[in-house]
Amino acid sequence: MIFWAVLGGFVLDALFGDPAWLPHPVVVMGRCIAALEKRLRAALPKTPRGELLGGAIVAAVLPLGTLAVTGTACWLAAKLHSVLGLVLQMFWCGQALAARGLVQESMNVYKELQNGDLPAARKAVSRIVGRDTQNLTAEGVTKAAVETVAENASDGVIAPLLYMLVGGAPLALTYKAINTMDSMLGYKNERYLYFGRCAAKLDDVANWLPSRLAGLLWVAAAALTGNSARGAWRIWRRDRRSHASPNSAQTESACAGALGVQLAGPSCYFGEYYDKPTIGDPLRPIAPQDIVRANRMMYAESLLALALGLAVRLICML
Repeated sequence: MIFWAVLGGFVLDALFGDPAWLPHPVVVMGRCIAALEKRLRAALPKTPRGELLGGAIVAAVLPLGTLAVTGTACWLAAKLHSVLGLVLQMFWCGQALAARGLVQESMNVYKELQNGDLPAARKAVSRIVGRDTQNLTAEGVTKAAVETVAENASDGVIAPLLYMLVGGAPLALTYKAINTMDSMLGYKNERYLYFGRCAAKLDDVANWLPSRLAGLLWVAAAALTGNSARGAWRIWRRDRRSHASPNSAQTESACAGALGVQLAGPSCYFGEYYDKPTIGDPLRPIAPQDIVRANRMMYAESLLALALGLAVRLICML
């Protein structure tokens, strides 16, 4: 069942993405995280130890709860009818993937840049990045979009794909719960320095292997799409650790090398300046067309991951 659920989910995501009218599990996860945080902050001491405990409770309850709820739902659906179980798994596998949505959102940025409408481009990129965008130049907007495509190729496509190949939709959605916690709580600011620490560490662990596989697949994807595989390999080896997170620069470095541009560098988040290191070499100025190139490489590595994963799954089945 998992073989067909993964294949069907990949096709569903490629064709339809995440329609705005369709309820998404990540939205439910976000509401649960917000509700848990509110209650735990009110109930526990407002001390570093109290906040660590509260964050640890969230980091345990949400993934385990997600696995229990989705696993039970898939089991019950399969008990009623095997086709119903397959359809539910396929549907949730499609929702766990974000390739089509990532392309749509980044291409919205590309279109506004092509139109020369910088304020609209800033607004479009603000939908997919966490940094402050109101003062970004056209180059800054382009870099932000390319970085987002590269980084989310790992945690929005390759990681959930890997987990669903192992444990179907329930395990993929459990990963999404961990990733959503990190995106909401994993900031090193005053509010989340202690409360978000467990969520951030758990996300680091969950993404350790997928991010490295994604980086290597990006090198292969560069070769398949006419970009520089040699550059991707060189910069990946050199700059894959040039990030506060042990995982975020894996695909970002391969993307920068494949395109021959420089990514990352200083940014502002919530009005606070962060002096982050650069990734890649500025062999040429970054251009809006690089958003299109990054999307092609993202789709190529996604197809590679799907083909390899299904081949391994089929061998195991036989």
